[in-house]
Amino acid sequence: MDRFSVAKKVGIIGIIGNAFLFIIKIIVALISRSQSMLADSINSAGDIFASFMTWIGNKISSVPNDEDHNFGHGKAEYLFSMFISISMMLIAIKLLYDSVLSIVLSNKLTFSWILIVVCLITVIIKFALFIYTKKIYEKTENLLVKANMEDHRNDCVITSFTTVAVVLTKYNIYWFDGVVGIGISIWIFIVGLQLFRDSYNVLMDSSIDNKSKDVILSLIKSYPEIKRVGTLYSIPIGCKYVVVVTVYVNGKMATTKSHRVADKLEKRIITEIDKVEKVIVHVEPFIK
Repeated sequence: MDRFSVAKKVGIIGIIGNAFLFIIKIIVALISRSQSMLADSINSAGDIFASFMTWIGNKISSVPNDEDHNFGHGKAEYLFSMFISISMMLIAIKLLYDSVLSIVLSNKLTFSWILIVVCLITVIIKFALFIYTKKIYEKTENLLVKANMEDHRNDCVITSFTTVAVVLTKYNIYWFDGVVGIGISIWIFIVGLQLFRDSYNVLMDSSIDNKSKDVILSLIKSYPEIKRVGTLYSIPIGCKYVVVVTVYVNGKMATTKSHRVADKLEKRIITEIDKVEKVIVHVEPFIK
């Protein structure tokens, strides 16, 4: 499965779905003068932004390497995921503020069947989008797709509790909306912070995981010609890594033979570890 083409599709479907929800929400909010639905429509506008970031970030990250970017443009995926995570945290802060203000001012939602219908439509569409993006993410591990998946899930939860809050107003229970809003806002902020951390780690050139590193070392040690392993570095280039390793061979070994060993090792590491895009092996003479 091409991770770039499916991520592009996820972004386009997200834009269409969120645009539809934004239109019906803003119309109902203006007609009913419902503050909660107006806030929900603003959240949908933020979702359009997230889907657009997925589309444009994926478009840039899929561009192959060139003279100016020798290892491609893969990090754009993480840069735009960071933009989405920041937008999630800002929305969470705004939702927390509105929820606290709602409790302090004792704001009361007005029960309306139109609001219920719109909430149910939102939950159905968002849940379908969540299931779709979850399946795509499990196959591609694309962080932009994950950001959209988290966003769709958040909206399902938010709108579900909004629906419950609207129903409870029929029985004169008004405090539930504010309390749930506080809990959800904290949860969204934590999810956004985790997504920010994942993006930040790649952009700051975090090393490949220890399990993959152990596999690389075991592959190197399987070659009897290699007497010692020197430094092993890894550089993230989007979802994959460039591995740079120094190995030591018998100083009397012919240069052509030592290079053949290095070439075989490079190809084997790339073949056996999906996370590795390129391997650079430096060969040095071994001195006891």
